[in-house]
Amino acid sequence: MAVFPSRTRRETPMGKTLKKYPGLFGVPFVLIIVAASYGLSTFTQTRYDLHDQKVKQVTKEQELNLDKNRKKFDIREEYFRLNAAADEDWESKRIVRPKGLPEWGVPPTEPPPKKDS
Repeated sequence: MAVFPSRTRRETPMGKTLKKYPGLFGVPFVLIIVAASYGLSTFTQTRYDLHDQKVKQVTKEQELNLDKNRKKFDIREEYFRLNAAADEDWESKRIVRPKGLPEWGVPPTEPPPKKDS
C-alpha cells in the first residue's frame, strides 16, 4: 500500500496570529453572542407584552357577567346529579335462556345424555 506524504500547510499571517493569541478570535465571538442575547431579549419581551394585552382585553359585557349567576362548584352534587340522570334511561328486559341452563345460571352437574342417531 502506498504511503502518502504529509503536505505542509502554508501558514498565513492571520493563522500565525490566531495561533499565538487565540483570544483574538474567542473574545469577540463571545461578546457578539452576549450582545445578541441582550438585543433579542427586548424583542422577546415585546412579543410577550403584546400577547398579554390580547389576553387581558375584556369587553364591558364580559366583565359584568363574570360574577353574575355564578354557583359554587361541589363535586358531590355533580356526582349525584350524573348518577340520577344515568339511572333514568334504562329498562330491564328478559332474554331467552339457552337450553339446559337452569334458572339461576348454575351449570348442570351431570352431562346431558347422548342421543343415538
